[in-house]
Amino acid sequence: MLSLVLAPLRALIIETREEWSPVPKPDLKTKSLDERIAYVVKHPLRIDALAILNERTASIAQIADIMGVEANKIEHHIKDLFDVGCIEIVRCVPRRGAKENFYVATLRPNISDAAWAQLSLDERREISGLVFGAITAEGIGALRAGTFDSRTNRHLSWRILRLDEEGWLELIKEKNESLERVEAIQANAFRRMGETGDEGFSVIAGAFSFERAQPRRSPGHGPF
Repeated sequence: MLSLVLAPLRALIIETREEWSPVPKPDLKTKSLDERIAYVVKHPLRIDALAILNERTASIAQIADIMGVEANKIEHHIKDLFDVGCIEIVRCVPRRGAKENFYVATLRPNISDAAWAQLSLDERREISGLVFGAITAEGIGALRAGTFDSRTNRHLSWRILRLDEEGWLELIKEKNESLERVEAIQANAFRRMGETGDEGFSVIAGAFSFERAQPRRSPGHGPF
């Protein structure tokens, strides 16, 4: 199961006061998957903009206001994020004879195991690459801002395992159950904050399990 996934990169049709307008969709053919992931994390403004759009819908002017920069300094970064498929346009609003685009990160609700299995390998790689790029941008942004290690009880861990098929299925079951517990924690926190008026703070909780890409080994070497 994928808990943060790519929304369909589609041409949405939206209604404005002036006309029905197709929302443009990006052309993803010009960059490889690796190039797109690398591109996002190469500039701090792109990292910050993507982090904002992971949480909300915003226009370029609104993103610039949150970041405390001039809109013209991030305009081309937003366009490039759109062109490589990291964000999508969800609304166009008429403004003084022009149209103001509102963007959001291309991450949307869960894809079930059954639906995921119906996707082609290329489609799964496309989705996983964009999700991993967004997570990477969030991590680099937090490291740069100093929030990644601001709490002494923050969690960061990973393991290299060697599993059989049964072990793999057990691991995936554990990850899915862990996600359910995380969602329950979020629901309880929302309830408490509603009662106390506490605004809380934004946190990243992530998990992944995948088969490694191992280098070729010379004959005679053991499995490890």
